[in-house]
Amino acid sequence: MAKKTEEVKTATTEMRLDKFLKVSRIIKRRSVANDACDSEHVSVNGKPGKPGLKIKVGDKLTVRYGANETTYEVTSISESVRKEQAAEMYRIVP
Repeated sequence: MAKKTEEVKTATTEMRLDKFLKVSRIIKRRSVANDACDSEHVSVNGKPGKPGLKIKVGDKLTVRYGANETTYEVTSISESVRKEQAAEMYRIVP
């Protein structure tokens, strides 16, 4: 008889940039986050951010919305969070 294998969930230490933008609700849809990265509206630690770039806690993301730029510091990474907890994944850097 085959044994059932248990999946052990480990704390996520890194995540794709486009997925982080979506999960943290900085950008509403992953496809829009992907487009923003491709058109160089998102940078990570001062370098252009590609959608598949792995980010980790402590990275600084700069997102350009039209003429406005907002810089975020990644404070935690999680595969999924509730809407109320999404803002705890980052802090806005003045």
